[in-house]
Amino acid sequence: MKKYMILLIFTFLIIIPILSGCNNNASGEKIERVGMLIENTIHDQNWGNKGYRGLLDIQEEFNMDIYFREGVQTQQQVNIAVEEFANEGVQVIIGHSSNFGEFFNRIQASYPDIQFIYVNGGYSADNLISLNFNSLAMGFFAGMVAGEMTETNHVGIIAAYEWQPEVEGFYEGVLYQNDQVNVDIQYVYDWDEKDLAVEHYQKMLDQNMDVIYPAGDAYSVSIVESAMNQGIYSIGYVNDQQPIGGQSVLTSTVQHIDKLYVYAIEQLQEGEIEGGIYNFGFEEEVITLGPYSEHLSEDFIDYLNELIDEYKETGLLPHQTEK
Repeated sequence: MKKYMILLIFTFLIIIPILSGCNNNASGEKIERVGMLIENTIHDQNWGNKGYRGLLDIQEEFNMDIYFREGVQTQQQVNIAVEEFANEGVQVIIGHSSNFGEFFNRIQASYPDIQFIYVNGGYSADNLISLNFNSLAMGFFAGMVAGEMTETNHVGIIAAYEWQPEVEGFYEGVLYQNDQVNVDIQYVYDWDEKDLAVEHYQKMLDQNMDVIYPAGDAYSVSIVESAMNQGIYSIGYVNDQQPIGGQSVLTSTVQHIDKLYVYAIEQLQEGEIEGGIYNFGFEEEVITLGPYSEHLSEDFIDYLNELIDEYKETGLLPHQTEK
């Protein structure tokens, strides 16, 4: 794991002057300053960069000052960053990871005038909001694609953590499309654990796996590139990864966290959201499937899109409607 000196990790960016507009948070104060904490870097090709782009969108959309810190990974680092943000008058702090839920929960009572936001967790309080992606559905439709395209009847998913709903969704989607497939599920217990992820990937290749879904952050890029070079299919994660893996990327499960952050700030301004746990997905268009590969048949694409539309209307996945 990378280690950072505390004196080096806190870099902040003040973009524009204080507002004269009327942007209000839940306590009735104008929202003028929004900060973001990022575990690793904004310069990756995946999660960190996408969160930072969301912060830039907040600046552009609402004319707010924005601040960020990279390399924030421990409770002590969070405490220091939050105190610095508080001294700068930041009113909303976004923790760009599920890990920030626990960190924020420990300190939120000491900062009642700050609204804390993070993603994919079960912690909440009056000033603590969890924005959750409905990842079960995206995993299910990704699994259907894998089940359709495998020729060896052996597909794999490499996830970061066992709690990720997309793992169960992927497994169920594969078997819904093709009940003859063996689904190899492995975990690396860190969003960015490249070495172990690659090790799992190589073992899957040795067992004749021909479709891989790397459901993690930094390592998804490496595995998508390897899959392209080794002539097998992949399914991208978080971003559209066809620019990385070409047509070997059958589709991608795209999480529009940038859009979700903008939506959350908008709802805070309007007093429509307060401390709690909220779920978003295909219906709100914060989850979509990326471009389809030319290797997928038009008939299957039409079929899959019809099922996604039905899911948006009913909230039920295909195997749930048949029970």
